[in-house]
Amino acid sequence: MDRTERTRPSTRQRLLAVCTATVLAVPGLAALSSAARAADADLVRNGGFEAGLDGWTCTAGAVVNSPVRSGSSALRATPAGSDNAQCSQTVTVKPDSQYTLAGYVRGSYVYLGSSGTGTTDVSTWTQSAPDWQQLTTTFRTGPSTTKVTLYTHGWYGTGAYYADDVSLVGPGADPGQPPAAPTGLATGTVTSSTVALSWSPVTGATGYAVYRDGVKVQTATGTSTTVSGLAPSTAYAFQVAAVNDAGESAKSATVTATTSTGSGGSTGHSLVGYLHASFANGSGYTRMSDVPDSWDIIDLAFGEPTSTTSGDIRFTRCPVTECPTVESDADFKAAIKAKQAAGKKVLISIGGQNGQVQLTTTAARDTFVSSVSKIIDTYGLDGLDIDFEGHSLSLDAADTNFKSPTTPVIVNLISALKTLKAKYGSTFVLTMAPETFFVQLGYQYYGTGKWGGQDPRAGAYLPVIYALRDDLTLLHVQDYNSGSIMGLDNQYHSMGGADFHIAMTDMLLTGFPVAGDANNVFPPLRPDQVAIGMPASTNAGNGYVAPSEVTKTLDCLTRKTNCGSYTTHGSWPGLRGLMTWSINWDRYGSWEFQRTFDGYFG
Repeated sequence: MDRTERTRPSTRQRLLAVCTATVLAVPGLAALSSAARAADADLVRNGGFEAGLDGWTCTAGAVVNSPVRSGSSALRATPAGSDNAQCSQTVTVKPDSQYTLAGYVRGSYVYLGSSGTGTTDVSTWTQSAPDWQQLTTTFRTGPSTTKVTLYTHGWYGTGAYYADDVSLVGPGADPGQPPAAPTGLATGTVTSSTVALSWSPVTGATGYAVYRDGVKVQTATGTSTTVSGLAPSTAYAFQVAAVNDAGESAKSATVTATTSTGSGGSTGHSLVGYLHASFANGSGYTRMSDVPDSWDIIDLAFGEPTSTTSGDIRFTRCPVTECPTVESDADFKAAIKAKQAAGKKVLISIGGQNGQVQLTTTAARDTFVSSVSKIIDTYGLDGLDIDFEGHSLSLDAADTNFKSPTTPVIVNLISALKTLKAKYGSTFVLTMAPETFFVQLGYQYYGTGKWGGQDPRAGAYLPVIYALRDDLTLLHVQDYNSGSIMGLDNQYHSMGGADFHIAMTDMLLTGFPVAGDANNVFPPLRPDQVAIGMPASTNAGNGYVAPSEVTKTLDCLTRKTNCGSYTTHGSWPGLRGLMTWSINWDRYGSWEFQRTFDGYFG
């Protein structure tokens, strides 16, 4: 029953109406009210995710085209394990000001909040939103607060959530003007893979963006930097822009530099394969002398440690009881020399699936160097392949910068490899075969993450690759036995087709911000330092692709044709080639992988 009564306005109501009319009749107050309302603005950058994840830092987010609340895009993020799939953005605000944070979400246990407010940090959430539901909260900034962090996240193990149209409405801070363009840009020392740059300081700049051939490749806080990952005998154009909270300046005048010829690069293409030298499986034993001439780099699988943390690596050839056709040591060594005489390289591969290696101490590091040297010297090998898998490499919680690692197993491995390189000289061949989890996953996650709880192995190879990039002959990431990985298009890519190999390789050749931090970029490798790792057959591992998909991959990366839906950030005719697990499995499969390589590169 409606109990509302119709009565005339009370004295208080009539008085309020009079006061309101009086206020609105005063021109100055009316102008002040309008100006205050006009000062409020939506401060979120790309709140509708129409520009991908631009402006956002996400641990497990991607942009999707359905479902969306408005426009054509929305955020989809999936919590997994101890990761709640948080996406965050830091915005500039005014001190001592009121703000309203709002956003639309779908899913179970979805949160929206802000931190760093200088007063009381706030959040709001919904237990269940089967359709788009708006979440709203308000906060006031502290007297000295100029930046706050907005975030949305799900909850552990509850499945994917969606977010769209996130906004923060309130007074916009005056960011001032972008700084002036830098002047005085000049080149310094130039090597086969690096160019040193310097420029004059710019008043009001908080940092600088460095461009190579028109593409932003790294940032700097000072007025000098070295651009690495360049190809030998190649001309490059460089520019620098100054940056502050208001934005980025115009680019400086262009300077050019041509890298030197160098001795470590390669202008040819290589086929790399692992030879089962210490064990037997269903693929059968293959003698060294029976490996066809198409194989340019032959990795002996595997040297393994006496214990996980000993650093003592042993290589024991497959016994005749397991491999009845195994050759004698003398014949094995003679076959290695014959391969080398034909221009091939034979390496010892350390680790593998069962060979966990953790150099936790300097003693283990030194033992690693001496024991690996003994294997190389005994068999007259050309170098070393690092195939550390499983739990061999992980990052301590406080180890957050891939350019200056502090975790002992990382630091000791880098030191050991540099020692071996120095011992054997410029002809020493150093290759690495990490899994995607330890490299490309670093685009989203690095170690335990800012908030903790992530897998500490995520991206753990990045500091090793970075520290040894000028000594590294070849990186061939295992694009197999992998989960879905986000590419530079901020879409997830899965094994089984050319798309996965194209996206994963594009990341290595383009470089990428680590853990979404645009100020912490893993620089690109030279094309001659990169090969694509694929299984030789369905028996060899998950992620096998047919020869037509291999060809499509190479077409896209070396010619920028036949790319499908993924758009690469360049084309690299000098891409080194292909790696496979394994020579034995390829022989078992009638040499399909080898024939595909030979048919493409001739």
